[in-house]
Amino acid sequence: MKLPLIVRSRSAVRSLKSFFPILACISFITVLLLNSFSPVMAQLPRQEIRGVWITNNDFNTLRDRAKVQSAMTQLRELNFNTIYPVVWNSGYVMYPSAVAQRAGIQPFVFRGADGHDILEDLITQAHRRGLLAIPWFEFGFMAPPTSELALEHPEWLTQKRDGSETSISAAGEVVWLNPFHPEVQQFITSLVVETVTQYNVDGIQFDDHMSLPHEFGYDPYTIRLYTQETKNRPPNNPNDEAWVKWRADKITAFMVQLNQAVKARKPNAIFSVAPNYYDFAYKFQLQDWLAWMRQNIVDELIVQIYRPDLQSFVSNISRREIQEAQQVIPTGIGVMTGLRNRPVSIQQIKAQVRAAQARGLGVTFFYYETLWDSAPEPANKRIAGFKSLFPNPAFRSALQSGN
Repeated sequence: MKLPLIVRSRSAVRSLKSFFPILACISFITVLLLNSFSPVMAQLPRQEIRGVWITNNDFNTLRDRAKVQSAMTQLRELNFNTIYPVVWNSGYVMYPSAVAQRAGIQPFVFRGADGHDILEDLITQAHRRGLLAIPWFEFGFMAPPTSELALEHPEWLTQKRDGSETSISAAGEVVWLNPFHPEVQQFITSLVVETVTQYNVDGIQFDDHMSLPHEFGYDPYTIRLYTQETKNRPPNNPNDEAWVKWRADKITAFMVQLNQAVKARKPNAIFSVAPNYYDFAYKFQLQDWLAWMRQNIVDELIVQIYRPDLQSFVSNISRREIQEAQQVIPTGIGVMTGLRNRPVSIQQIKAQVRAAQARGLGVTFFYYETLWDSAPEPANKRIAGFKSLFPNPAFRSALQSGN
């Protein structure tokens, strides 16, 4: 009885042996496929930022529906993927705002040519062409001293140790809303939440003015708050390390709350920040954006590096904090394309963009009008230059732009 079993077993073994080469081949192919899939997934690049800031200086374009359509079409054809339109500038908003009106600011100052809501039109036209629209709170805590906001709410302003309330900025003489004052925090938060609620935005952006120059913070409210918390009066030296850190930490705490307010209304909104390089931002503007990033409240970082000298530009975009950021979030560099009184050549722009791209960084240009309309070279030469920088599309999705 055992013999037939042995014969059958030997026959089965011979049969199985004939399959070994096939099984080995299948295993080998499986291993190759698994090994090939893993690195591909790991090496997928973060979404590349190709953006442009649209400022008050672009108002002649913004107020005209046909010009907006043409502008968005051209940006798409040149393979841009993001616009950052200004919504908060000089103490005014660029849309009809109940929050601003309650604060004593004239409603809807910046209307389109036919009385339309320019922000709504801009967002609609951008989305039709596959561009992300991330409104930009350009002035942050900054406002002109003669603005309705400053005149209506003097108690919201902070001051220097000598009692003065103004500083000189790129926008001229300005005052600073006190970022530590609860009413100021509520006002800014309400404006931001109103924007992300009222419009189909892909995110919201804050730049280097969501900060405070280090000389400020000597107003009665802040002195009282600091004294209560530390049992000491603020140091006379505005650069005192503990005093700098206390104020920077307060701004960080507010930004955490602001992020939570935005995400509560629109969880997939991109919380974007566009500061100066870190050492300057922290020491001179009390803006600890590295802490913001490490606390996971920043979905996108664009560092402003406005340097005409290429060596200085490259040195600044190679900083360790930028390298740290690009490991976790889409990261780009702010590149100057010119000011009305300071044109920038297309050669300089191309050199800087190439340097950023070589380091895996995106770019955002300041600002739209100087891309090609107000520039030292003919428009066709500028347009050809941008086309050479972005020969292929790089689409972005708000849903995938966070951590």
